[in-house]
Amino acid sequence: MAKKLAGKMKLQIAAGKANPSPPVGPALGQRGINIMEFCKAFNAKTQEMEPGAPCPTVITYYQDKSFTMDIKTPPASYYLKKAAGLKPVGKRNRPRGAEAPGRETIASVTVKQVREIAEAKMKDLSANDVEAAMKIIVGSANSMGIEVKG
Repeated sequence: MAKKLAGKMKLQIAAGKANPSPPVGPALGQRGINIMEFCKAFNAKTQEMEPGAPCPTVITYYQDKSFTMDIKTPPASYYLKKAAGLKPVGKRNRPRGAEAPGRETIASVTVKQVREIAEAKMKDLSANDVEAAMKIIVGSANSMGIEVKG
């Protein structure tokens, strides 16, 4: 018999760094999900990824307190900032994009780097081939003030 769906939730958690402290613990606890079981499963699934890479995760939880998780690849902006070599700034110590994208260029990436990012993100993008995925990544780069050099 199929499990009875209780709901879905989305979290963005650093790869290999899920722990019961906020924001993960309270978000799972109020929905009745076993926090330690989730943390162990998430960290085991993300151990091959780069530690600390933000992973959007869709958690489907059921009335019998069980859950499934779909871990997606890190956002394109994360890969673009890393490829451009942007240094962390600001309160949260994260790299930022341009203040005025379109008028200001803060960094540049090569077409080869864009292709690598598109290939890494291919399973999560709504593109039929790598060329279409590259266009999506170039659009993200432009909106961040990162120039793509051919």
